Amino acid sequence: MRKEDKSTIIEQIAATVKEYGHFYLVDVTAMDATATSALRRDCFKSGIKLMVVKNTLLHKALESLEEDFSPLYDSLKGTTAVMFCNTANVPAKLIKDKAKDGIPGLKAAYAEESFYVGADQLDALVAIKSKNEVIADIVALLQSPAKNVISALQSGGNTLHGVLKTLGERPE
Repeated sequence: MRKEDKSTIIEQIAATVKEYGHFYLVDVTAMDATATSALRRDCFKSGIKLMVVKNTLLHKALESLEEDFSPLYDSLKGTTAVMFCNTANVPAKLIKDKAKDGIPGLKAAYAEESFYVGADQLDALVAIKSKNEVIADIVALLQSPAKNVISALQSGGNTLHGVLKTLGERPE
């Protein structure tokens, strides 16, 4: 491969890392062509971009970025595929669902601006809430007090005495 070609590939990998907020390094060494093709289909359906890369080119692409990705460098051994996604836990759920005997195996991940190194981190990655899930939880928490006041107003027949009585009886 010519040096110009390598530079182009490094730039493309770096641009993809910038484009997506989260990425997973996955070991696909033991996967045959059929299993790899099935994984690509599942990734496409889940909105994940799957890219098989040379470890040295990925290493150089990560070095070229402003952020320090050095915790991931030791994971760049063997055959590496990178799963890019905008929702942090989607690749983890896919790996957990599709993995048979640890294949494909998680090497490391960069999700929600944190590093997760090792296959034992898969459950932690599955448990990460997406931005929309966190927003839904916050909205539900904010709605709860308002619902209590509204129900108090309705139950007390819209009288001040009824409102005070209902609020006073409410368990803390």
